[in-house]
Amino acid sequence: MKAVAPRFVSFVTVAIPVLNEQAHIGACLASLLPQLDPCRCEVLVLDGGSSDETTAVVSAMSCHYPFVRLVSNPGRLQSAACNLAARLADPRARVLLRADAHAFYPPNFVALCLAALDSSGATSVVVPMLTVGATGFQRAVAATQNSNLGNGGSIHRAGGVSAFVDHGHHAVFNLDFFRRIGGYDEGFSHNEDAEFDLRGGRAGARVWMCREAVMHYVPRKTATALARQYFGHGAGRARTLVRHACWPRPRQMLPVAVLTSILLSMPAALISPLTLLVPIVYAVCCCSWGAAIALRKSDTWLLAMGPAAMIIHLAWATGFMRQILIRPRPASDALQEPA
Repeated sequence: MKAVAPRFVSFVTVAIPVLNEQAHIGACLASLLPQLDPCRCEVLVLDGGSSDETTAVVSAMSCHYPFVRLVSNPGRLQSAACNLAARLADPRARVLLRADAHAFYPPNFVALCLAALDSSGATSVVVPMLTVGATGFQRAVAATQNSNLGNGGSIHRAGGVSAFVDHGHHAVFNLDFFRRIGGYDEGFSHNEDAEFDLRGGRAGARVWMCREAVMHYVPRKTATALARQYFGHGAGRARTLVRHACWPRPRQMLPVAVLTSILLSMPAALISPLTLLVPIVYAVCCCSWGAAIALRKSDTWLLAMGPAAMIIHLAWATGFMRQILIRPRPASDALQEPA
């Protein structure tokens, strides 16, 4: 389906936080720009200090699309970037659209989100996320993140139905409401979206899930980058729960239970070697699950789904437990995740 630039009812400010995204920002912009009405839209690409060619790619595209503007983001974090976009937004702007550079968007994504915001009367619209990998390892990570073993049944990963929800992948906001509750908490390097929705819910927010507007996310390329990302996600979730005195959901505690069991089995093995069956059984289950899917889909790279699942679970749980048990480093030191 060819993207058609809609005639927007409201002026829209698009915020795209970036940091070393030369591999993805071109595809991201190419998927979004044909969908935008240049007369009633601005695109702010907020760079957190890239050391690669990200800014050069954006500058080149802005020559063809004058409504694209490169902005320095001294705060470096995604939360700071979106808040900066809200402050710099054109006075006519009534809607803030947050786009991720590590993603690309199907035709009419923008029109669907704006229509949902208007018709639902919501303060924000969230969307499902489908992970799409290019390399072999990325395909394995994508398949894992799209599965219940990798996402725990998260509603914005599972698709679900169009309805009011508590949380999802952020897409568009009523800009006045975003500003009124203070935007994102810039002390969060990760999980700022969930923290925003918790705080927003207490201020009367109404969050609409638009299941038709599915964004396509590109996963990390290496195991190290994947672990670093999920460590941050786990720490951010713990910080959100502590900040708002909330109980975690059972699916969020399963990785913590697995990590705790593995850690306890190590010293216990000095007394009873059988306790080593805990990490062995866990690893065998994850790898067997990946092997079954690889066989069914005839893709040997999907054998890496088992290790990818273990990285996701254990890195998330480590970040979560560290945040709970150990005084964290200052948020200003936790930079936006690089590609």
